[in-house]
Amino acid sequence: MDAVLFDLDGTLTNPYIGITSGFQHALAKMGRDVPERDVLKIYIGPPIEQGIASALGSDDPAEIEAAVKQYRSYYDAQGLFENHIYDGIVEVLAALTDMGVPLFVATSKIEGAARRIVTHFGLEPYFKEIYGSFAGGARADKGELIKALLEAEGLASDRVVMIGDRKYDLIGARKNKVTSIGVLWGFGTQDELEQEEPAHLAANPAELLPVLRQFAADAR
Repeated sequence: MDAVLFDLDGTLTNPYIGITSGFQHALAKMGRDVPERDVLKIYIGPPIEQGIASALGSDDPAEIEAAVKQYRSYYDAQGLFENHIYDGIVEVLAALTDMGVPLFVATSKIEGAARRIVTHFGLEPYFKEIYGSFAGGARADKGELIKALLEAEGLASDRVVMIGDRKYDLIGARKNKVTSIGVLWGFGTQDELEQEEPAHLAANPAELLPVLRQFAADAR
């Protein structure tokens, strides 16, 4: 096992308040009805442009772009820190680091925002690098992102594991022939994840280590 890739939102940290507040802000600014947070949580995970378009009920590029700008004006100022690390995650990262496994963040979030969050929560020392998307939507697709990461780091896909809470993480892994683990403490349902046939589903962070240790042993 040459590397483990972690999604950020819904896997390492719980961004529920910050992201749903950002959507509420954007919808209000665009003159739309503002749903409750629980209605908006389905947009945690997909690329932001895709989520905003769905929330607006619009396919107008100019309108979507304007709403994304409103979302980011809120999120970049305060929403990204309305967030917390899931219990048990630091212990998993520390154990994998002690095993000598290189760790990476692979998120559809804008890369700069991802770096700010990882640094804010003191997780940066555990990760070799952080990979995210760019303004305009480049690398927002998880398959494209993982492909870029593998190429940049010179990693063989059959010796890499991707861990995430939404189907997008598992689909992106499969497109690149990367083993995937779905996690159930985030925002994807068990049914959503099972449909993508991950190698394993973990109910809590403590379940990750035995599975990853077995993967590492099998890869030797």
